[in-house]
Amino acid sequence: MPELPEVETVRRGLAPVMEGALITRAEVRRPDLRFPFPPDFAQRLENRRILALSRRAKYLLIELDNDDVVIAHLGMSGSFRVIEAASAEADMPGDFHYARGKDARHDHVALHLLSDRGPVQVVYNDPRRFGFMDIGPRETLATHAFFRQLGEEPTGNRLDAAYLASRFAGKAQPLKSTLLDQRMIAGLGNIYVCEALWRARLSPLRASGTLVDTKGRPRASLVVLTEAIRAVIADAIAAGGSSLRDHIQTDGSLGYFQHTFAVYDREGKPCARPGCGGTIARITQAGRSTFHCASCQV
Repeated sequence: MPELPEVETVRRGLAPVMEGALITRAEVRRPDLRFPFPPDFAQRLENRRILALSRRAKYLLIELDNDDVVIAHLGMSGSFRVIEAASAEADMPGDFHYARGKDARHDHVALHLLSDRGPVQVVYNDPRRFGFMDIGPRETLATHAFFRQLGEEPTGNRLDAAYLASRFAGKAQPLKSTLLDQRMIAGLGNIYVCEALWRARLSPLRASGTLVDTKGRPRASLVVLTEAIRAVIADAIAAGGSSLRDHIQTDGSLGYFQHTFAVYDREGKPCARPGCGGTIARITQAGRSTFHCASCQV
């Protein structure tokens, strides 16, 4: 499933086309994806201007001029593509290293826009239909079922060691499981947890509470982990995400952060840390694959 850097990459790809554009027509070509569309979904989009595209955790937010916000989640195989009338799809920027979802049977939503670039279509394609869309007033977002329990963003200034210490204190739960809890850090997923723990030299099996001292203050190891989380997310966004399996950018090109993975999906390969000499192992935690080096992550 696309993680936060992939969703941020999609947001950045769509923003130049969608922000400021008028939605002249909205096509919803089936009644549901993972969940049913709101019954008046298309009507609430038409003749509305898009003020901004933003992101919360792994959700893409399309902010409209009447204070409604479209909430979109890519699920496992969802992707957006942009079709400009003047140039057609083949002239979109980017190298098409990976086949995009272009089978019309899976084009479930099409937004017809009028922008400074002329008529544009933004098409949502989702073969597995595990993504979803919703719409609601901006003022209700904080209490929306998708958002009300989300923790801090790993890209925001509020994520620091003191915040994590307040959440880790007394926890016997393994670090990997704690970090995957969206109530702890919003949008942090399996790939980047594995990578951050490797960068911080911390075992995914270590009890979370051991990173907090008896007075509730962060130990040095928690400071390092916090910095590693922020750095790995920033690096992945800069590289355009990881493009594992179905994920692609809006121009059809791949992200390349997967070429710098230190541990993820590298079972049996030598640890990349200079002087370590260990081997990357894969274990299962809560039904998810965890990749780590038992030699340097303690």
